[in-house]
Amino acid sequence: MEERSFDEYKQLIDQHLMDFIPNIDNKSISLYESMKYSLTAGGKRLRPVLLLAACEFAGGNIREALPYACAIEYIHTYSLIHDDLPAMDNDDLRRGLPTNHKVYGDAIAMLAGDGLLTCAFEAIAKDMMLCYDSPEKIKKRVNAAYEIAKGAGVRGMVAGQVSDIEAENAIASREMLEYIHLNKTGALIRAAIKAGLYLGNPTETMISDLERYSENLGIAYQIADDIMDVIGNPEEMGKAAGSDEKKHKNTYTSISDVEAAKERLEELTARAVESIEKYYDNAEFFRNLVLDLSLIHI
Repeated sequence: MEERSFDEYKQLIDQHLMDFIPNIDNKSISLYESMKYSLTAGGKRLRPVLLLAACEFAGGNIREALPYACAIEYIHTYSLIHDDLPAMDNDDLRRGLPTNHKVYGDAIAMLAGDGLLTCAFEAIAKDMMLCYDSPEKIKKRVNAAYEIAKGAGVRGMVAGQVSDIEAENAIASREMLEYIHLNKTGALIRAAIKAGLYLGNPTETMISDLERYSENLGIAYQIADDIMDVIGNPEEMGKAAGSDEKKHKNTYTSISDVEAAKERLEELTARAVESIEKYYDNAEFFRNLVLDLSLIHI
């Protein structure tokens, strides 16, 4: 079968993104509107695309993986809504549009994030309920759900967010910065790839190799974002340039400089590519993704 492109996976996600949001009582319509506002405001859809690509790479059916792919985008979107709140980053723009709390207020934005998080696991649980008669299918889905929960929670994204907040107005070491990014950004990327693999038919070696790939990709992705915050076009980024520096955030460009950050990005890109070399053309999607990341952002 011919390998799908990033845009083909993304189009599939966009077509089905609202399918797993349950009907909400009209008395709470502002909650639905707030959730939909952030979900449909654009975005790369990197995490759900990675989940679908990993599932297909491992011989799985991506149609069966759609609830999990959409769920991980719900989780990512909830994290962005909360991250933008005044108590955290206090951002006015996200993807070129007013942030959720600027449109709906802090309280509704917070609840919309909570709603998206719970919708994610409702979608996953509902899918599991359809597979009670197949222990093999249940096992795959439990493994996928576990990876998503772990990546989103106190051993992943949430832990990274806490470390990021506590490191503000201080100079972090590179080791600490990589811990933050490996969790705040990288954990959900790693979860997307591992969940997708589990929904297919992976070998233990494949899981190990793609996990190493995902860890390098996660940090590389954040470094590229740090560089773009310094040299990027605000219109293309959908936010003001230099916002991290204004908030005294620790970034790769703040603890060194742009050139050193570029060198680290190239190093991580090479490691990611090396981790999947044995799969040759079968891993072309993953190889091109990380190579394009370094080329597009630099």
